[in-house]
Amino acid sequence: MISINPKQNSERDNYKLLIGTIIPRPIAFVTTQSEDGIVNGAPFSYFNIVSSNPPMVSLAIQRPNDHLKDTARNIYNNRQFVVHIVDEDNVAKINETAASLPATESEIELANLTLVQSENVSVPGVKEAKVRMECRLVQAIPLGGEGPGSDLFIGEVVRFHVDEAIYEDGRIDTRGLNAVSRLAGSNYAAIGDIFSIERPK
Repeated sequence: MISINPKQNSERDNYKLLIGTIIPRPIAFVTTQSEDGIVNGAPFSYFNIVSSNPPMVSLAIQRPNDHLKDTARNIYNNRQFVVHIVDEDNVAKINETAASLPATESEIELANLTLVQSENVSVPGVKEAKVRMECRLVQAIPLGGEGPGSDLFIGEVVRFHVDEAIYEDGRIDTRGLNAVSRLAGSNYAAIGDIFSIERPK
């Protein structure tokens, strides 16, 4: 067993350890809107459930070179965002949105995604996702040292949109959703073998 002190590592080395070991990670494709009305779209794998009562999700966005990414800046400004689940049908287009564009350009147009109006927030979502969640910001927490190095956003889901083909009796069809997860480097993973283990009573 190798023992590593993260304080003696570079940020990049710690990043590699985290993304190589905390796997698989769900991917959120997040749309936000700038003050100028530009719809931004970007994928993030520092994403998960926070609560079901009320339904809340978390999203951590790194600050490269101590600068806010467009998604983080937009969430701070209008306190709304839409989370989409990335699946095998849309992952190629979503990957295109990871390109670095000026804040005045939309990744949605670059990837040829289709905007759809939201019901409870002003930020639109995209049609190509089987699941999307309209979110309102509950809390934003800058994290890290003097930088800070990242921002943790907690959003309450105020509306779920689910493709009826994968929804029955309140449950999601795992195979029908066919979500993909993030690994390290350029690697992704599909849903593989599914097995069950009963929890102790």
